[in-house]
Amino acid sequence: MLIKRPDPIPSSAITDEAIYRERRRFLGQFALGGGALLLPGLLAAQARAEARPPKLEGVVPGPFGSEESLTSYQDITSYNNFYEFGTDKGDPKKHAQLLRTRPWSVMVEGEVARPGPIDIEDILKLHPLEERIYRMRCVEAWSMVIPWVGFPLAALLKHAEPNSRARYVEFTTLHDPEQMPGQRDRRILPWPYVEGLRIDEAMHPLCILAVGLYGHELPNQNGAPLRLVVPWKYGFKSIKSIVRIRLLEAAPTTTWQQLSPREYGFYANVNPEVDHPRWSQRRERRIGELRRRDTLPFNGYAEEVAHLYQGMDPKTLF
Repeated sequence: MLIKRPDPIPSSAITDEAIYRERRRFLGQFALGGGALLLPGLLAAQARAEARPPKLEGVVPGPFGSEESLTSYQDITSYNNFYEFGTDKGDPKKHAQLLRTRPWSVMVEGEVARPGPIDIEDILKLHPLEERIYRMRCVEAWSMVIPWVGFPLAALLKHAEPNSRARYVEFTTLHDPEQMPGQRDRRILPWPYVEGLRIDEAMHPLCILAVGLYGHELPNQNGAPLRLVVPWKYGFKSIKSIVRIRLLEAAPTTTWQQLSPREYGFYANVNPEVDHPRWSQRRERRIGELRRRDTLPFNGYAEEVAHLYQGMDPKTLF
């Protein structure tokens, strides 16, 4: 299938200035503390960031795709929210190259028959790697179309053998201020970053753990070596650089809920009819496009996932 890749556009043209400034003011002032805090080798690490990571072998087409134009690799890897590395969109690419992604393991805990750590290399053997082309909608009203490489989260959960009390899944990002300089400032977020799903959401075939994009290993700034991708929810639900997964009987309190429950709910399903308290969610700017487009319920995946929420008040879901 021939995919037209849009030309990159300046970051300043992507998010409305009002939205950008409001969210930045909410997060507070952030500084890395000047050159004295930069570790030796940062310049070399930044140079490596310009090259794509190694190509992944054995990737097969997945069951979910899109005929929409893909967002360029440059935009996907240079326009990010990953506050562990800074609050500006370009900060993750600048600073995430210091993150060490090997060795890496994920601790699986809670209501499972097989708790314990599982090494990333063993995780990669649980299911064939698939390319999944998904829309990604940020709560800030911008969006992308990304060719992820990954596998169903259900494969890892089934490996852990959840018991009958497992009703929710909690995910936690690495907490290491030495490697993640944004974590030195607790005014940004209460570290470590925590997210959660209902177990039926986590087991849904659309929900994946991504380990790559554009056929290559996942760049550090995009959540290497392992991140969640839940395409029908706002992007902040797709937690990056996961080190712990807990299966729980009660719903976990997520990071954005803890920080501002009025603005960021547990479900965070994309819904153009329910606005963020500080801006509309009816339209979005697709990275690489000049004009806005309408936002779709459940980010266009309503046919696949709307049944998960039948009988629930829509305002509790978004």
